[in-house]
Amino acid sequence: MQPLQLMKSPGSSQEMAGKTKEMVESWSFLDTAESNFRPLVVIELVKGTKEETIEWFTKRIVDKKANGGAQLLIKPLVTENGVENIYLVGASHLRLLLGAEAVGLVKECSDNSMRTFTYSSRKTFKHYADDNHDFLTMAECQYIIKHELENLRARDEKMIPGYPQAKLYPGKSIVRRLLTSGILVQIFPLHDREELKKLSHSWYGRVKIGYQPLDDIRCYFGETIALYFGFLEYFTFALIPMAVIGIPYYVFAWEDYDKYVMFATFNLLWSTVILEVWKRMCAILTYRWGTLLMKRQFEEPRPGFHGVLGINPVTGREEPMYSSIKRQLRIYLVSLPFVCLCLYFSLYVMMIYFDLEQWALDYHKENESNFSSLMLYVPSIIYAVVIEIMNLIYRYAAEFLTSWENHRLESSYQNHLILKVLVFNFLNCFASLFYIAFVMFDMKLLRQSLATLLITSQILNQFAESLLPYWLQKRYNRRMRKRMCSTKTDMDLSLAEQVNMEKEMGTYLGTFDDYLELFLQFGYVSLFSCVYPLAAVFAVLNNITEIYSDALKMCRVYKRPFAEPTANIGVWQLAFETMSVISVVTNCILIGMSPEVDALFPDSKMDLVLTVALVEHLLLAIKFIMAFVIPDKPRDIQMKLAKLEFESLEALKQQQMQLAAESLKE
Repeated sequence: MQPLQLMKSPGSSQEMAGKTKEMVESWSFLDTAESNFRPLVVIELVKGTKEETIEWFTKRIVDKKANGGAQLLIKPLVTENGVENIYLVGASHLRLLLGAEAVGLVKECSDNSMRTFTYSSRKTFKHYADDNHDFLTMAECQYIIKHELENLRARDEKMIPGYPQAKLYPGKSIVRRLLTSGILVQIFPLHDREELKKLSHSWYGRVKIGYQPLDDIRCYFGETIALYFGFLEYFTFALIPMAVIGIPYYVFAWEDYDKYVMFATFNLLWSTVILEVWKRMCAILTYRWGTLLMKRQFEEPRPGFHGVLGINPVTGREEPMYSSIKRQLRIYLVSLPFVCLCLYFSLYVMMIYFDLEQWALDYHKENESNFSSLMLYVPSIIYAVVIEIMNLIYRYAAEFLTSWENHRLESSYQNHLILKVLVFNFLNCFASLFYIAFVMFDMKLLRQSLATLLITSQILNQFAESLLPYWLQKRYNRRMRKRMCSTKTDMDLSLAEQVNMEKEMGTYLGTFDDYLELFLQFGYVSLFSCVYPLAAVFAVLNNITEIYSDALKMCRVYKRPFAEPTANIGVWQLAFETMSVISVVTNCILIGMSPEVDALFPDSKMDLVLTVALVEHLLLAIKFIMAFVIPDKPRDIQMKLAKLEFESLEALKQQQMQLAAESLKE
């Protein structure tokens, strides 16, 4: 099976302007044949795709960079049924090295410093050799190919050949147009079965007490997913002190609410310190992985963005333009009222829950039996299930609304979506607890509701996110093997069988839901755990199983996601910090409500309120001072970054002096 077309010499082009002379010359020595084709990415077109479309698309993939192509390698996947509309994409070693420079990958140099990779200085990087094809990880190679495919842009074409309704204009992403037109089904990276087996064994293959292989996870899945698992592991360890203190508190002082003042105070300090220390841990990890130094690229319009064709004043490219006034009107006149309506409905459901609680309490008072005691927990369990269902339905509505708002950039889209989801989830999950604590003043019911909501939500999430998808995928794999009349193991699968199995696997939609689950868990622990000290214990137990179940679903349930470089956990850091500020206020009020503190102000409740407000302001001040005093990056990393910045400025100065000297000679 031969490639449809092989890479040819592109010579020099305008796109390579600004590159070093050596890099420009290197393009002219690209192989005209690639003897060892390594499939990295799979492209699936819809069945019945017209031949002229396939020919045009594959030609653009393999064409020279000078002609607007991606200059990659592509081969059709041949099965027993003949050639299907599935294609394998790869690239020569040299092409990947040039692509690594184009995307700004950062690699470790021989002097142990981290620097942006350039082809001209390739020999200064650690582990580089002309015959070492493992210098770039498979995840990095797949990320480079994804970048090149996404940057295939229309030139003179007005439409996709064979599909006149699929309009194109100069600068439009071809892959995005194929996706939105339904011609391109999916693009996904292939698993490396051998590496996946090694990673699975060291990650979740055996139960052990120890750290996760974060560097191996990063090499296989990329920085975004590795950073999530790093945060999950760190958060689990950070919960252990709260759990250790909570167990004796639960055993010896369960009904003595006077004692929760000390626990609440520790809670305040804990929620601040762990987030500040995480910033340092994150900086250490991302510096080692090179993403802390990666420069943010100019964002292209997101795939769903539409508007009237115009000229972008920044890039000079022709692209859709949409009025920001129209977008703001959609946000404030439609999205905001809809969110408020959903919040009102959530509060209405909460009041129904309290009616059910009252009914269960009355039933227990009348019967005083074991069954009636169990019935006391039924309203909370039902409410917890309803909360999860409402969160799911609202999520779909929020995605539709945010897409309808027509945000130009993916980052803007994500920020508006996260804001909508967080506001609703926060109110939906915690409103009943705030009402019980600060309106009903019923600490016993608060403890019961918190325990039921936390445990029920954890069980539902484990089932919905991991157990059910794993069972469905295992069932599908069993059917596929029977259909193939094969009893082969995963390692023995042919390439065609592997591709056909992986293309039917679920698509991993990103870390949004995983971070959201941790965010809500952090809320349960930090807001009210002084009332229910075992919250941290259940959170630790859940997270330990979460590590294994999430690892299982990444390796066995979902298609391999493309690696995405990232330097931090993004807007989620701000979300967690906001929750910690709210927890300061919540715990201060809980402390002020304790009988021990209330007894200190027998004559004037106003003095109590003022004292609690003063303490709350002082604690917030301490919190912000701690955040300022604790550096976000360790001292050694700060020095390395400063050194790199100095060297960059010196190199720029030398280049300017050289240009000035040459101009004087002329």
